[in-house]
Order: sequence, then structure tokens, then C-alpha cells
Amino acid sequence: MNCLQKPREKIKAKAFERQVVELNVRAAIWNRLTQLDCPNSGAVG
Repeated sequence: MNCLQKPREKIKAKAFERQVVELNVRAAIWNRLTQLDCPNSGAVG
């Protein structure tokens, strides 16, 4: 998991073109968070 969303969250867009855009945005956000060394969130213990 990351700071922003669950990694297995479903695609919300219905049209294929919008799905491509949504996944590209998610990838860009994931890459940015990785560059920032954002700590993982989740259950402890």
C-alpha cells in the first residue's frame, strides 16, 4: 500500500481511453511517491 490509495483499487473509468488516462495518472502518482520515499501505510502488528 502507499500513502494515497490501495494498490488493488478498481478502475473507475468506463471508457477505454479514460481507463488509459486513469492508469497513467496512477502510475505517475506512484512513481512520485516512490521518489519521495513516502512511508507505507497499513495495519501494524
